[in-house]
Amino acid sequence: MENVMAGVLSMILAGGEGSRLRPLTESRSKPSVPFGGSYRLIDFALNNFVNADIMRIYILTQFKSQSLNLHMKKGWHVSGITDRFIDVIPAQMRDGKRWYEGTADAIYQNIRFIELSDPDYVCIFGSDHIYKMDVRQMLDYHRSTDAKLTVSAIRMPISEASQFGIIEVDETGKMVGFQEKPDNPKCIPGEPDWVLVSMGNYIFDAKTLYTELKEDSVNPDSSHDFGKDIIPKLYPQGDVYVYDFSTNKIKGEKDQYWRDVGTIDSYWAANMDLLGKDPEFSLYNRSWPLHTYYPPLPPATFVDVDNHRVKITDSLVSGGSYIQGSEIYKSVLGYRSNIAAGSIISESVILGDTKIGEGCIIKRAIIDKDVEIAPGMVIGEDLELDRKRFHVSPNGIVVIAKGSKIGF
Repeated sequence: MENVMAGVLSMILAGGEGSRLRPLTESRSKPSVPFGGSYRLIDFALNNFVNADIMRIYILTQFKSQSLNLHMKKGWHVSGITDRFIDVIPAQMRDGKRWYEGTADAIYQNIRFIELSDPDYVCIFGSDHIYKMDVRQMLDYHRSTDAKLTVSAIRMPISEASQFGIIEVDETGKMVGFQEKPDNPKCIPGEPDWVLVSMGNYIFDAKTLYTELKEDSVNPDSSHDFGKDIIPKLYPQGDVYVYDFSTNKIKGEKDQYWRDVGTIDSYWAANMDLLGKDPEFSLYNRSWPLHTYYPPLPPATFVDVDNHRVKITDSLVSGGSYIQGSEIYKSVLGYRSNIAAGSIISESVILGDTKIGEGCIIKRAIIDKDVEIAPGMVIGEDLELDRKRFHVSPNGIVVIAKGSKIGF
């Protein structure tokens, strides 16, 4: 396996601004947004490579990258092995004083790193989706078809597809059509309610990648994006294949799960998917460990106080949390969530380092880090009032911004 993977280089695009996730992305990039109590969004893409023993990885950052840099330094540092690395590459403006102008331009501005590694194959993946994928299986498919480019794809209801690239494929697996975020996406033949969408994960033959990026860089009409420019130009030549994500099998996993968490509502829903008796996305598969940075913390602590007893149902509670005489229903609590007696928290996501006073009622909310909430506050029950004070999503999820002091 070592020799096979030596010819593979991975580039993870982690520069996303995440404007639709505001206010969670006011002070951090989208890939560094906490998720599931103990993780960051980028951890899931990283685990897909590390668990597949693909260990030559560049992380390309751009906007508000300090939080992500710290997480990578603490949790993903690889040293002492010359042919294995996970390196963060900040936007360096090597080609003039400009930020990355698109996903393809981000790779082009760092093409020197690819050339120095001299790989046979380059994996270019996003960093802000929740899923598990054994990348080796996609790589095997790419090799078996002798493709210049392989794009991973997943079936999706047509009602949810407007934010994705829509793929058409023939019976051999070749891509025969592609539309980037169309208003009227083309359905899967014979299935009018379903479409095939790009997951934003690509495996290129290295020589093809060099050629396409260099040609694209001098095209004045290009937006320098894989979905808008590179794929539409390349697939008519006949060497672009589509990898069906549903064929990816991981020991201990029943069904494939993939969620884009680009909006507040989808982010909240994906956190809720972790909860319950038989969650859609499991954090507990020993055959597919989910590595992250776990700070040195005491265990979560639960203490009954006077007439208030702790009651926790269908929830995740991270280390360092201190829960006194409160009720927690179907919620995700990050590190050092401190909740005083008599409070009721339901269907909420607390990112951590949070203090919630006595007798609070919080429902269907996302509370960012370093938030303090005064005793007796009610959040999530009167959305009209909440809209005057906080950010409220289209589906009625209340978001409390990082560092807020509520009710003081």
